[in-house]
Parts: sequence; C-alpha cells; structure tokens
Amino acid sequence: MANIQISNSKFQRLVLLSLLGFFCASLHTRAAGDFPQSFDAANRLYEQGKFSDATSAYETLIQAGSVSPALYFNLGNARFKAAQVGHAIAAYRQAEKLSPRDPDIRANLQFARNQVQGPTLPPGRSARWLASLTLNEWTALTTTAVWLCLLTLTLQQLRPALKSSLKNVALGGGVAAVALGIFLTAAWSTATQPTAVVTTHDATLRSGPLEEAQAVIPLHDGAELPVLDTKDNWLLLGIGPRVGWLKREQARQLP
Repeated sequence: MANIQISNSKFQRLVLLSLLGFFCASLHTRAAGDFPQSFDAANRLYEQGKFSDATSAYETLIQAGSVSPALYFNLGNARFKAAQVGHAIAAYRQAEKLSPRDPDIRANLQFARNQVQGPTLPPGRSARWLASLTLNEWTALTTTAVWLCLLTLTLQQLRPALKSSLKNVALGGGVAAVALGIFLTAAWSTATQPTAVVTTHDATLRSGPLEEAQAVIPLHDGAELPVLDTKDNWLLLGIGPRVGWLKREQARQLP
C-alpha cells in the first residue's frame, strides 16, 4: 500500500489522515526552499480533509508561477483524495519531471496508476529509465564526455610522450560521448512527446473530431495516451494500432 505524503517547507513530520478506501495519507517535509504563507495555508486545508479547497489553493499557486516538486506532489495528493485520479496522475508526472528520482513521487504515481481501469499507455520501462535524469543532467553528462575526449586528444598532440597512456582514456571518452549522445536524443524525444491524461470517469475515443463520430474505444479516468495531433477542441490519441479523437476538456494535456 502506498503512502500519500504531503510536503511542508519548514520541517519533517508524519501525520495520519483519514482513509480513502485503503489509501493512507501522511505528512512529509521536502527541502524545496521557502514557500509563501499561502502554501502553508493550502497544506492546512489538506490536513483538515478539505481536499477540494486544498486543490484550488495549490492550483492558484501554480497559476501565479510558483513551481516546485513539493507543490505538484501535494496537488497530486489532494487530487487523489478528492477521487480525481487523472488529475492526480498529471500532477505527479509534473512533480516527477522536476524531481525524477524522488521515491515518494514515484511510489504515489505508481499507486495512482494502479487504480486506472481499462486501456492506458503509461511510459514503458525504457522511458522511465531515461526520465530518471533530467534533460539538463543528460546534457551535462554528454558535454562532460565530449570535453574529456577532446582534452585527451589535445594532450596527446601537445605531449607525444603521453600518447600511449592516454589512448584508452580518449577511446573511452569517445565511446561515452557517443552513447550519452544517443541517450540524450532518446530522452529529449521522450520528454517532448505530448501526453494526455483522461480526467473524466467515462470518455470515448471517436473516429473523428465530432460528437456524432463513431465510437472507437472507451476510456476511463487516469488513462494515459500519447497525443498524435490536435484539431480545434479535440485531441488525436493513440493506443497501439488504434487511434481516435477525444474532446480536449476530457483530458489534461501534459507539456
């Protein structure tokens, strides 16, 4: 059973909260810098069981430009406790992008995904592995490997006596630079693939961007599908060989 945890910027604490089915919640501190008083007020609403009010408070902070893993994490917790699985998954995924190796975010995201009924297409194992580092981190590693290779080659030219001893270093740096470059490209491709998370309990993919179009497949709250195209207020989503159109208002599109 996963533990829903809520962040507070001042200190670490664990508090038992009311059960939602068999789903538990607790408080947890995250070192995410100083948050405004409104963040603490939103946390108090969560503690009081006013999950819809807490959700609105967290959303207001995000709309005002306050972005952090703790804020999206807490929003996901409030959404889940308000029985809004799709919105919770979307919030957890935003938190994961900012803090990809946070075990609490990953645990709560996976727990929320386990509640989804029907067809869904969450990121696969390779995509999750690539997402374990941010794009900035992949870029930094690739750049470091490239510079190591270049500096080693330069030293070989400037100091011929070191050429034999630096040969393996240069070769290793070159191989690492190529491999990391491939991983960086794959990570960028994965990160820039738009995804939609269904946020209504019952939705239907249709053969065209029209209410009257033939139904293709039913979807449920929390389903994650790649966005293939957009048209007016419709999203073209795909799951395996099947594609269909969904009204934009029935899903949360992730950047």
